[in-house]
Amino acid sequence: MTKRDQANYFAGLSKTPIICGMEGRKILDGSGHPSLEVTLLCTVKNIDKPVCSAGISANSGLLPLASYDAIEASDNERVKSVETAIEWIIHDLRPLIHGISPNEQSRIDHLLSEYFKQKREELKEMAQVVQDVTPSPAPSIPTPTASPKSGKKKGSGKDKRKAVMEKPVPPEEPSEPVICGSFAIGAVSLAVAKSSAALNNVPLYLHVATLRNVQLPAQLVMPTPLISLLSYGKSSPGKLNLMKEVIVIPKQSHALQENLDMILSLQNQIMKQLCNVSKAASVIKNISPLGCLVSGCDRIDQPLHLIVEACEHLGLELGTDIHIALNCAAHELMDYNKGKYEVISGTFKTPDEMVDMYLDLINQYPSVIALLDPLRKEDAAQWQSLANALASKCYLISDVASKPVSRLLDSRNVNIPLSSGTVIKHTNETTVSDLLDICNIIAEEKRVAILGCLDEESMDESLADLAIGLGARFIKLGGLLRGEKTTKYNRLLAIEDKLRRDGTLGYHQDYEFPALSNEMQISASP
Repeated sequence: MTKRDQANYFAGLSKTPIICGMEGRKILDGSGHPSLEVTLLCTVKNIDKPVCSAGISANSGLLPLASYDAIEASDNERVKSVETAIEWIIHDLRPLIHGISPNEQSRIDHLLSEYFKQKREELKEMAQVVQDVTPSPAPSIPTPTASPKSGKKKGSGKDKRKAVMEKPVPPEEPSEPVICGSFAIGAVSLAVAKSSAALNNVPLYLHVATLRNVQLPAQLVMPTPLISLLSYGKSSPGKLNLMKEVIVIPKQSHALQENLDMILSLQNQIMKQLCNVSKAASVIKNISPLGCLVSGCDRIDQPLHLIVEACEHLGLELGTDIHIALNCAAHELMDYNKGKYEVISGTFKTPDEMVDMYLDLINQYPSVIALLDPLRKEDAAQWQSLANALASKCYLISDVASKPVSRLLDSRNVNIPLSSGTVIKHTNETTVSDLLDICNIIAEEKRVAILGCLDEESMDESLADLAIGLGARFIKLGGLLRGEKTTKYNRLLAIEDKLRRDGTLGYHQDYEFPALSNEMQISASP
């Protein structure tokens, strides 16, 4: 027996690797904000050693042009959340999963979720106690309204009819509270998955695919990237508020490297066009946290015309070589005093008028095949109208308009609002098992799963592995102009190359738009 054979023999007799420790520390994300990294330590062949680390970011949830006080409060809350997460890890989560094999992902995730539910209930009880002991404010006395002076007209009949006919918009639903420290749960779960993959000497994407399927498919299909190219919206210098992101969707059957080269050429051409218009090279220095160019426009069709012009210059055919998606970010546009969306500075539209606007836009630009958050989630009737008119040729995607993964799992309903697909994100209390469950629900509902990253993202590249292992149809990473984004694109390139060499690489061939039937529309009504 050789020495290697002896080593393998005794290794087989050693105990299964188990978790013996865990560390949490504060790091910086791609925007320089505090983030969390978790390192898992395991006993392997009777030796305690660190195995894998996982990073996770927290989304501030701030709208564009937030006040300085709001930004400062958000930064303080973020620091507190990281510190709380580290306390959870050291005092509670480390002993909770001590002695368990990292191969037991489902068991560990269940323990993590139960711990989080207990924390959530404790915080609810504390909030209720505070509310009970806080004295109610004295009732305000309404100020009497002055009667109109005699001889003055109260207003024309036309104005009265308009006021009666105009429907009030549904009020904004309360935002889902993010519990301070909650992203310790997601980070620990990811660290466990990465450690299990490393100990079994398999890549993370293959490990996740194994968790998802009893038997691995013959091919693993690459998700189609949604690549942010331009950013407008409230924080841009122009009047256009509507398009937070103009996104390009490359050809699905082409290699990722070929598609990225094409998008880089398109991006460079657009830079040239913008510089020619502004007569200054400084335009390329304005980069969004999403990793794309920030520009200003005064009309809705200007960004699309810019891309059409760039494609013509490069010999690319819109609708064949590339398609377009628009992240409308409608929740950022609503003026609640007027009850309308401000799509352009000073130009307001009702929810019904928004539907008409999208129909006109896509009729004019049929290469637009996806709308992300075209309306607030509260405008259910208008989501239905869009589905009736566009679902056969355009993806209607809910991102911010959808509930967080944990809430979707509680309701088991991904059809509110009625949409073709949902952007799912690994953040806060979302475990790897939660991602597996929600992807299964989306697949059962014949919807499209898009794995997306936060605007402010960590350098951890695991999202690329998760997208392939989970079988996501699309992956939304942002643009190609920030390091924390490109590190994930580079990981996708490495995985694609490995799958090609192994003969297990697959691509999506055609865009399949989910049919949104009447029965689904009824079930999606709130």
